[in-house]
Amino acid sequence: MLDTAPLQARFLDHVEYYARWSGLAIGIMLGQQLIAMDSDDIAMPLVFAITVFGLCAVGGVLLGDALTLHPQEAVRTASLAPRLVRDQVPPRMAPLLLLEAASLVALLVTGALTASADPDQAGSAGRVLAVTCEGIGVSLGPWPGLYYSGPMFAALAVGTPVCVWALRRIAHGQGDDQTRRDRAWAITGAWGLLVSSQVLLVAVMVFVALTEEACAGPLGAAAIVAICPLALLGLFTFGWSLVTVVAPRAVADEAAGYGGFDDE
Repeated sequence: MLDTAPLQARFLDHVEYYARWSGLAIGIMLGQQLIAMDSDDIAMPLVFAITVFGLCAVGGVLLGDALTLHPQEAVRTASLAPRLVRDQVPPRMAPLLLLEAASLVALLVTGALTASADPDQAGSAGRVLAVTCEGIGVSLGPWPGLYYSGPMFAALAVGTPVCVWALRRIAHGQGDDQTRRDRAWAITGAWGLLVSSQVLLVAVMVFVALTEEACAGPLGAAAIVAICPLALLGLFTFGWSLVTVVAPRAVADEAAGYGGFDDE
């Protein structure tokens, strides 16, 4: 009879990675289906696709972390220094992701406050930016008003507390320091995918809306100049987050290279 124990052991050793990759794959497939759905609004399917992809990435990482069998630690004396979440997350990327998330929330709030209803379409509140061009009212869109930002806010409201809870559980849970860091980095990367993908989408929406007509004026030009660095930051953090989720070995190597984490 074939011994299936080694095969099962190998599967259990890598179940965390399989769950991560499955979450990304499911997010991509669902995103493709959402983009292809029939809609009179070209932006809304893209909003749903990006939002679902980010939530699937977060869900895959959290599922993999929950399914991973962590070895029991030997009994040891208690440490006076408590484990902190900030000691487990990437020391350089975590502040960038927090800054990016704050910028995203600021953009969504600003978009919701400045958005207007499209006079040419019924039930289009919060979809366009109304400006006056040479004495004529013009609607610029798609604009990240509440119509589009609602799903993004919902995704952040769901994904962020869950990731924070998971990071706290990891920081105070079992396992060696390297294992805890790897798991925390993976969750940070998944949350980074959720945030950075939405930042890129909002940046594209703002850029398209303000360049659609030559009516944005100096304020619109300043907004475009301000949104470009944020879009570049979103591209960088999206790439880092994707690599962190897909290639966990690279995370372990970089984490070890900092040397800023001391064993208890």
